[in-house]
Amino acid sequence: MELSLALIPQIAQGLSLAACAGMRAFLPVLVVGIAGRLDWIPLTSYFDWMASTPALTIFSVAVVAELLADKFPVVDNLLDGLQVFVKPVAGTVLMASSLTELPPEVTAVMAIVMGGSVAGMVHLGKTKTRLISTVATAGIANPFVSAAEDGVSLVGSILAIVWPILMFVALLFAGSGFIYLWRYRRARPGDTVQP
Repeated sequence: MELSLALIPQIAQGLSLAACAGMRAFLPVLVVGIAGRLDWIPLTSYFDWMASTPALTIFSVAVVAELLADKFPVVDNLLDGLQVFVKPVAGTVLMASSLTELPPEVTAVMAIVMGGSVAGMVHLGKTKTRLISTVATAGIANPFVSAAEDGVSLVGSILAIVWPILMFVALLFAGSGFIYLWRYRRARPGDTVQP
């Protein structure tokens, strides 16, 4: 198996889309389906179903349901619990659909290990942030936090398709910042946080 430079933006795209799926499971899948339909991105024969009319219809309904359900404080926490299983699968599919230069068995392994893991980690971070928001504001801020997550997932998905490496670098900075803030918040008074 010969690796080409074309694989770098594909991996960056897949990981970026998987991270967006950690925020919203179906929105990045819909974006990829539309992009495939418009021939903005290549979809292998294994994933050309994502650009079909029935798939786009189902993805659209799922996006609307997910976006609406996530605006209600009790429902959003239940949805987060259910999507612990859904979002890693979406991340896996998105990663696999991005890897057009690899054999199917290598694609499957990379998608599961990388895409599913990234989507799962982002989802867990999002869930923790949402629980903090719920407790701190009695759920009042949740619709606003949810709207911000919608925007991040949509813009991130589009950027992952248009400028995959730029989006991946932005994710690295955001992830590093999140980890630093998490470590800083957990530090006791007088402790120093190591960079």
